[in-house]
Amino acid sequence: MLANLKPRVATLWTLGLRNLWRVAWYRLGLGLGWHPVLRIAADVPGGPFFAAATPAPAGARPLTTWRDSGLWFSHHEFPLAGDPPNWHANPFRPGVRAEAAKPWYRIGDFNPVLGDIKTVWEASRFDWLLAMATRAAAGERTELDRLNHWLADWAAKNPPYLGVNWKCGQEASIRVMHLAAAALLLGQTASLAPGLRDLVRLHLRRIAPTMGYAIGQANNHGTSEAAALFIGGSWLADDEGRAWAATGRRWLEERAQRLITPDGTFSQYSTVYHRVMLDTYALAEIWRRDRDLPGFSPDLRARLAAAVGWLAALTDPASGDAPNLGANDGARLLPLGGGAFRDFRPGLQLAAALFCEARAVAAPGPWDQPALWLRVPPATTPLPRATSRSFDDGGLHLLRRGSALALLRYPRFRFRPGHADALHLDLWLDGENLLRDSGTFSYADPLGAELGGTAAHNTVTFDSRDQMPRLGRFLFGSWLRASDVQMVQDTPGGLRAAAAYRDHLGASHHREVTLDHGRLLCSDRIAGRFGRAVLRWRLAPGAWQLTDGVLSNGRIRLMVTADVPVVLRLTEGCESRHYLAQTPLPVFEAEVTGPGQLKTELLF
Repeated sequence: MLANLKPRVATLWTLGLRNLWRVAWYRLGLGLGWHPVLRIAADVPGGPFFAAATPAPAGARPLTTWRDSGLWFSHHEFPLAGDPPNWHANPFRPGVRAEAAKPWYRIGDFNPVLGDIKTVWEASRFDWLLAMATRAAAGERTELDRLNHWLADWAAKNPPYLGVNWKCGQEASIRVMHLAAAALLLGQTASLAPGLRDLVRLHLRRIAPTMGYAIGQANNHGTSEAAALFIGGSWLADDEGRAWAATGRRWLEERAQRLITPDGTFSQYSTVYHRVMLDTYALAEIWRRDRDLPGFSPDLRARLAAAVGWLAALTDPASGDAPNLGANDGARLLPLGGGAFRDFRPGLQLAAALFCEARAVAAPGPWDQPALWLRVPPATTPLPRATSRSFDDGGLHLLRRGSALALLRYPRFRFRPGHADALHLDLWLDGENLLRDSGTFSYADPLGAELGGTAAHNTVTFDSRDQMPRLGRFLFGSWLRASDVQMVQDTPGGLRAAAAYRDHLGASHHREVTLDHGRLLCSDRIAGRFGRAVLRWRLAPGAWQLTDGVLSNGRIRLMVTADVPVVLRLTEGCESRHYLAQTPLPVFEAEVTGPGQLKTELLF
C-alpha cells in the first residue's frame, strides 16, 4: 500500500500545488454545484452569421473537403448522411448517439457504448467552416448559404449549455478560433452580425469560468482557451469582451513563458501538439494585426521563434512529415494547405513568417497557402538550415549526416510525459521513417494505452513493464530523470550522443548513438534489478527477412549482437499515424535475461 502511495504523492508534488489546486477546485465546484460555470445561461442565436464574401487573394486555392463527405481527424472520410450532419453521432459506430439534452457537466468523459467522445466532438470543431469559407471566397455563393445553414443548425441542436459538445472548454475554444478564421477568410472581421456576436459571446461565457482548470493542465488547453478569449473578446469590443481579451492576452503571454522552454520544446513533448500550439499563436498574432491591437511582448515572440526552430529541426523538407513523437489526437487547427495531415510544412511556413520573418521552406508550394489565405506578407529570408544539436530543455538529441536523421529521446520531464518513451530512437533516411514511433490511436481505447507504453517504442523494456507506472489514463508516475547525458558532438567516428536513466524499480539503461555516412550504431548497456529485457526496433513496413542473425529488406541491413546470450526474432506490431487508424508493421526483438550490453548496427 505504501509502495503504491509513494509514486502518487511524488508525482502530484511534481505536477505543482497550484495546478493541483486549480483542477481540484474545478472538480469540487462541479461536484458540489457551486462552480460559477454552472450559473451561465444564454439563448440560442439565430443566423445568418456571415454575409457576402470578400474575393479570395490571387493564387489562393479553395479547400475540397466537406462537400459530399466529412473528414474526421484529417484522415477518415465518411459520406454525409445529412446536410448538415448529426452533431451527436459517432460515425465510427453507426446508429450510436451522444447525450444531446443533458447539462454538459452531468455527462461522463468515457462511455463504452458511445466510444471515443472525440468522434462526436470532431464535427463540432467547425473544420468544415474553413473549407466552406474558402469556397465562398472563391465565388461559390451556395457555400456561403450552406455554412450559414450549418451554423444555424448546430446552434439549434446544441443549445447552451446542453449536450456533449459543451463538455470541454478547449472544444468551445476551437470553435471560436474557427469562427474568427472564417471571418478572416471572408473579410468580415470589422463587424459582427447579431447572430455571430451572440454565438461568440455564449462560447466565451463557457470558456472563461473554467480557465483555471485549463491552466492547471499545463498543456494546449491553456493556450487554446487563452487565444479564444483574446480573439473573441477583442472581436466583441464591449466591456465584457475587453475584459475577456485582457485575460486571454495575459495568459497567452504567461503560457508562452511557462510551457515553451528556451530551446523551443513545448510542454506536451509531441510533434502534433507542437503544431497545434504554433497554429494557435499564429492565429492570435494574425488577429492582433488585423484588429490593429498592441503587439505581444518580445519575450513571447522569442519563445515562439524558438518553437518554430524546434519543429523545423524535426520536419523532413521533402515530405513535410516529422517523427510520430508523443501523443496525437488528430488535431490540426488551420488546415488551409489542403495537404496531408502529416505534412507539417504549411503550419511551419506560417509560423516562421509571423515569428521569425523567414521562410521555413524556401521553394514556393502548397505550404504557402495558409499565409496567402490569411493575408500574411510573405517572407524572403530562409530559416537557418537545420543541423545536429541537442534540445536539452526537452530531452532530444538530433543527429544529421547527409540524408539521414537520427532522433534520441531522453527524459527531461518538467511537464507530464504523454508516452513512456525514454531513449526511444527514430531513424529517417531520404525522407523515409525506417525506425519509427508507434503513435497514439485513441485516448479511450486500450490500444491507445498500449501504444503509449514502453513496448511500443524503440527502446528496452524491463520485465514487460512500462518505464513509469501508469497512475491514470493521462498520467504516469515516478517520472524518469536523465543521467550521463552527452550532447551531440562530431567525432572522428561520426556524430555521437548519449543518455541514461534508472527506473523506480532499480533497472537502468544507458544508450549511446553514433551516426555516420551509411551507418548507425546504437550501444545499449542495461543493468540493475530485472529478470528479462527486450530491445525492440519498430521498422518501416516492407519485406524484411531475418537470416543468420541479419535482418534485411534488400536495401537496409540490421544486426544486433550482445555480450550475453540473446534471442532474436522478427514479429509483428502496429502503429497509428492518424487518430483511430492502425496499420501493421514489423518489429525486430532481441531478448536477454540479465545485465549486459547490446549493440545494434544498421547499414544503409
